[in-house]
Amino acid sequence: MKSIQLALASLLVLSVPTFAQHPEAHPAIPKSGPRPMKAAPHPVDPKRNYSDQAGHPNAPHVDGKTWVGHDTGKDDARYHLDQPFAHGHFNGGFGGGHVWVLAGGGSSRFWFNGWYWDVAAADIAFCDGWLWGSDQIVIYEDPDHDGWYLAYNVRLGTYVHVEYLGT
Repeated sequence: MKSIQLALASLLVLSVPTFAQHPEAHPAIPKSGPRPMKAAPHPVDPKRNYSDQAGHPNAPHVDGKTWVGHDTGKDDARYHLDQPFAHGHFNGGFGGGHVWVLAGGGSSRFWFNGWYWDVAAADIAFCDGWLWGSDQIVIYEDPDHDGWYLAYNVRLGTYVHVEYLGT
């Protein structure tokens, strides 16, 4: 009888992890940023729906290797800067090997690791759900818009154009 009780107790102890809560799954971090735009650019439409599939956000996001929404080309006036890189170039590291934790602020000015940034005016609505004091982001170079970078939110799988403001 004791061996049956011991077996049942062991089975119960070993099965507890099965019922434990699993952390929320996040989209995979892209290995690289978008490729330069070579096709005909997508027309700028302020009411564009970015939800390319059921369950995808209505915001610029990454679907596998596709940067959904990064298709308006170099001449998109929303991302024109008179002085690209006015505050210098960011050199803290790009891509999935460099995940940063937001340390505060908001879309008009946020920071991590002593570096300051702001979100492009055209993209402010797309970072509405960002947690400015705790979300993880990854920075990518923007191949089409001089002076801009792309900040990818690891938790949400979305991205916005950001300008480096320096230290």
